[in-house]
Amino acid sequence: MLTNILMSVAIGLTAATAATDRPPLHDALFTVDTHVDVPRIDEAAPPELQVDIGKMTTGGLDAVFFILFSAQSERTPEGHAGARQEALARHATIRQMLDRHPDRIELARSVAEARRIHAAGKLVAFLGMENGYPLAGDPANLAQYFDLGVRYLGIMHMGHNELGDSADPDRQKREPETEHGGLTPAGRAVVAEANRLGIMVDVSHAHRDTTIDIARISTAPVIASHSAVRGLTDISRNMDDDQLRAVAETDGVVQVVAYNSHLRAAPPERMPAIVKLAMRVGLTQGNHDPDSLPPDMREIYLAERAEIDRKWPKVTATVADFIDHIDYAVQLIGIDHVGIASDFGGGGGIDGWRDATETPNVTRELLARGYSEAAIRKLWGENLLRVMSRVAELAGSGAAAN
Repeated sequence: MLTNILMSVAIGLTAATAATDRPPLHDALFTVDTHVDVPRIDEAAPPELQVDIGKMTTGGLDAVFFILFSAQSERTPEGHAGARQEALARHATIRQMLDRHPDRIELARSVAEARRIHAAGKLVAFLGMENGYPLAGDPANLAQYFDLGVRYLGIMHMGHNELGDSADPDRQKREPETEHGGLTPAGRAVVAEANRLGIMVDVSHAHRDTTIDIARISTAPVIASHSAVRGLTDISRNMDDDQLRAVAETDGVVQVVAYNSHLRAAPPERMPAIVKLAMRVGLTQGNHDPDSLPPDMREIYLAERAEIDRKWPKVTATVADFIDHIDYAVQLIGIDHVGIASDFGGGGGIDGWRDATETPNVTRELLARGYSEAAIRKLWGENLLRVMSRVAELAGSGAAAN
């Protein structure tokens, strides 16, 4: 009972703060954020959320892709079963919110449904899936998630899987930089099945070679649901110019992400030190929460993490830094191929856009940079919706591969 009460408060009933002083244009937009992580419904005390119904309403954030995430684990039947359970537990969180507040938010399975819901004055929920690991390398398993309403699939997360190489090998397992040389045969089959079903294929978290492979073989436009630009911040998780061009050449869209360390480079010593500390105390890539540690390990972690923060401070990116990455992508691949994502709930959030209530600040900065209303509409969702519509149109068509 306590869990249900907490989830009701955290997800659906947070009181809206005083309305943000926002540009008049912002209320005329259909704003879409393509990546928001959610807690599992069985978490006893879910964290303060950066996105909920009240915060979306306050900030004029009209639509969100809520994510069925699963962490990478061992490539065994038990590991795959655990990943499926994790993804479905996050779906249960989202489903509970929708069922409790049908008058305020509704699931959209298509662009037409999203526009109908928005016109009715309600918020729009889309579903995305982050990490193809629960598919166990079998494209037939994708249909279950399509039936739930999933409309994009991130092929991998942190760590290589059966489908291809990740931009971030699992350092705790001492994975090599690449294992497969890009996309695997199973990965190619999953891309083909996503094309057949009408699921957008997402290259965020994919290794450079995996991204290029996906863009080359997909018969439908490809997306990056939450990525930044490597030309400005040189980390493996960001996309280089060739990756950006590859996505654009599919008529796809790169959703630039508001994530501190992706937008501004942290001191190079910081992340290796954090990873080494996490490994030593028993945290994993799937569990970053120090509160889950035994008391003695938690005390060690917090003390040594504070020392890391003192020696190599965390960077704090701003909305201006965020728009710098958007500017770069627009100049390289064109206004029709760039969009916006927060990664709220998954580490996203920057100075000026720390949660959904501050969403108008992004519009304000775009206006200050001289973007036109038409361009801002494209960035805030119309590009992504165009791609989603096209992927649905091509589903099952057998369009010729590149």
